[in-house]
Amino acid sequence: MSTLERLQEVFRDVFDDEDIVISNETTADDIEGWDSLTHVVLIVAVQDEFDIKFSIAETNTLKNIGDFIKLIDNKIQGK
Repeated sequence: MSTLERLQEVFRDVFDDEDIVISNETTADDIEGWDSLTHVVLIVAVQDEFDIKFSIAETNTLKNIGDFIKLIDNKIQGK
């Protein structure tokens, strides 16, 4: 399963919506209910799914899902 596919499953769980489809260009503005609290829940869920940790500085630089995938992949490769 690709990083995007795994990430999409996390999004579906966090937002409790099996119809969510994400792409590299998806941003918080594209998903209903993606607010600051949900963002924190999402970051924790992604850390759990991929067994990695992010710094606040890293998550603050993310512009879209594509950036998130690059960060995840870099963290996995750095393990």
